[in-house]
Amino acid sequence: MTKQKLELTWIGKEKRPKLEPRILVEDPTKSYHAKQRVSENDIFDNRLIFGDNLLALKALEQEFAGKVKCVFIDPPYNTGSAFAHYDDGLEHSIWLGLIRDRLEIIKRLLSEDGSLWITIDDNEAHYLKVLCDEILGRGCFVASFIWRKVDSPNDNKVPITPDHEYILCFSKSPGLRPFKQQPDNSIVDAYRPPDKESDKPYRDRLLKKNGKSSLRTDRPSMFFPIVAPDGTEVLPIHDDGREARWALGQKSVDELIQKNELVWKKREGVDGARWVPYTREYAPANPSRPYPTIWNDLDTTRQTKAHQKLIFGEDGVFDTPKPEDMIQRILDMSTERNDIVLDSFAGSGTTGAVAQKMGRRWIMVELGEHCHTHIIPRLRKVIDGNDTGGITEATGWQGGGGFRYYKLAPSLIVNDRWGNPVINPEYNAAQLAEALCKLEGFTYAPSEIRWWQQGHSSERDFLYVTTQNLSAEQLQAISDDVGSDNSLLVCCAAFHGITADQATDRWPNLTLKKIPKMVLSRCEWGHDDYSLNVANLPLAAPTPASDPATTGTAARRGKPPADTGTKDMFGGNAP
Repeated sequence: MTKQKLELTWIGKEKRPKLEPRILVEDPTKSYHAKQRVSENDIFDNRLIFGDNLLALKALEQEFAGKVKCVFIDPPYNTGSAFAHYDDGLEHSIWLGLIRDRLEIIKRLLSEDGSLWITIDDNEAHYLKVLCDEILGRGCFVASFIWRKVDSPNDNKVPITPDHEYILCFSKSPGLRPFKQQPDNSIVDAYRPPDKESDKPYRDRLLKKNGKSSLRTDRPSMFFPIVAPDGTEVLPIHDDGREARWALGQKSVDELIQKNELVWKKREGVDGARWVPYTREYAPANPSRPYPTIWNDLDTTRQTKAHQKLIFGEDGVFDTPKPEDMIQRILDMSTERNDIVLDSFAGSGTTGAVAQKMGRRWIMVELGEHCHTHIIPRLRKVIDGNDTGGITEATGWQGGGGFRYYKLAPSLIVNDRWGNPVINPEYNAAQLAEALCKLEGFTYAPSEIRWWQQGHSSERDFLYVTTQNLSAEQLQAISDDVGSDNSLLVCCAAFHGITADQATDRWPNLTLKKIPKMVLSRCEWGHDDYSLNVANLPLAAPTPASDPATTGTAARRGKPPADTGTKDMFGGNAP
């Protein structure tokens, strides 16, 4: 009998892209760093990546797998407006497939004590929850937080208007909750200030249990006498005469007595003064309480847009920006200084701006042109200390640090004019070596001493790349230089003067592979865009229009409206 499992299914779920692990190419003209160090904690190695976010995640996987402490993403919400003219239900399948592909890589990037946070609305929130359960595991679900995004009355003439969004939170490891509580100094108000009895804030609690399950019959072993300072025995008795119980067991009480930490006070009762035992509790050094799951104390969309107007001007504001104090709360809960934070739907760059101000290392990915028109100018202001909004005052931010700008390298394999797959001529020798290292699972680290050592997978296993046609004499020289204690993967255009089988027998420390043949079947070469393009989707059968004059040209032809903007749905244009 086939083993069944509970899972979410959709059209095309079995289809998975064969992603090419691209290398990242820095453009120093777009990288930016503060002109001087503001503090010893300045961070300069942050990364802003321009390119398709699925390919970018794949590009990051080798270096950052298991190292990212927190992932925050604000993906497109699939409102349905982009799919008005397409088969009902198809949009959900495409959306789920695109999200699934990204979540699977994100899971591998997360550290064992890492966490994933996703903002989403009602359109896909519950499907997304089930999808995350399947990928990460139900035991990894932490909570569904609710952010109140509206703070003013809505004058729409509809019966219901949503004024909230969800933030789904998952941990990488099942059952692990690596989060901090919310600081709350008001907790100290419940304690007595220091006095002659204690040099720290404190409060005394009755040792006798009160309220529910406080009777002797509830816990008989916790009904026992305690010797008071005058030698008399004290038992837990309620004011109405019922036999009660102590809040602690015999062993714990004996330990308090031994440490002289049981507090005795004389209290007046109906039978005169009597001794009453207390335990003393001191105020925590860093008072805190659990975070609620309803967040109605953060900036709203209106307030966030006001901040964006200061940064981008009237015409540069995003439709659904997320407030800086929301990201600050998430990073406060889930990270420490210098931890790595990832946002693969960077939008206007809020995650990077907040992480910079909080001393976290960050990686952001964005495909839209606003990577250059919004994110870079915003980050420059943050680094220069000229962004006075958001959490700047709360964090005491004064500027500093920087980031490196990267773009995805073009596809390694292209077709020549005869349609044959060849190495992309845009690649130089170093980039080719780095790309093949990534494809073969090696770390690119060229040696300054050994010319053939361009990458390594262990202390004695190396990789060498050349576009030459190597002779038997050249291979013999390489083998002699490598030595019998090491092994070398040689990636070359071709070799002559010897067969592959003869080479294996003659040079056991060498493994020969021909490029590009060795990688042709590995990936979908030349695929640069994994975002959603509705122009490629199957159209639904057109509905006959009763009045052609009022139907609209686009609708009559079964085409989506020109302003849907759906091509960028998963390329990174979500704010």
